[in-house]
Amino acid sequence: MRALLLCGLLFGCAAAPVVVLPEAPAVTSIFLVPQGGHTGIAVRRADIPTPLWPEKRDFPQADYLEVGWGERDFYMARSAGPWLSFKAAFFPNRSVLHVAGVRGELAALFRHSDLVEIRLSQPALEGLLRYIHEAFARDGETPATPLGPGHYGDSRFYPGRETFHLLRTCNVWTAAALRAAGLPVRDAITRDGLLSQVRALPAR
Repeated sequence: MRALLLCGLLFGCAAAPVVVLPEAPAVTSIFLVPQGGHTGIAVRRADIPTPLWPEKRDFPQADYLEVGWGERDFYMARSAGPWLSFKAAFFPNRSVLHVAGVRGELAALFRHSDLVEIRLSQPALEGLLRYIHEAFARDGETPATPLGPGHYGDSRFYPGRETFHLLRTCNVWTAAALRAAGLPVRDAITRDGLLSQVRALPAR
């Protein structure tokens, strides 16, 4: 399994389920998925309303969709050398989203990841899903065209709308997605910087 390792390359324990702000009745769970120096987010496919995230149509058999964001050339490379690492770190570059469709339990695919469950209210979930929806570069409401196969399982790469640079890394993107759900987390360049904030949120 290959994940985006740029954050760990540059900057060199299981958790209990977490229920967090906004303080409204929790209706579903999302999952923070750490892999190497990278973090992604997994949501239940059934929780995604029809107007949002039309790329879900590419994964009709999936129970969950796991999404990560990063620099296009580095993330899509099967073997990223020093030049791609340098370019990703020090030049603004195009972004890409990696979406994996997961059937069954997430832990079966992400056996070596300490998944963090986060319980969300319906408004919080919709805020997060809209953030992810708007990260894709697409023509109107049509699904974005995949750029190619992903790195594990049933997965694909899609063009991203935003620009990747040194201060806008995979974990910064994930932190912004969690803030869109109302979670009080700050930008964190490293995986551990983000995980420490999420795990410190009050459990209920």
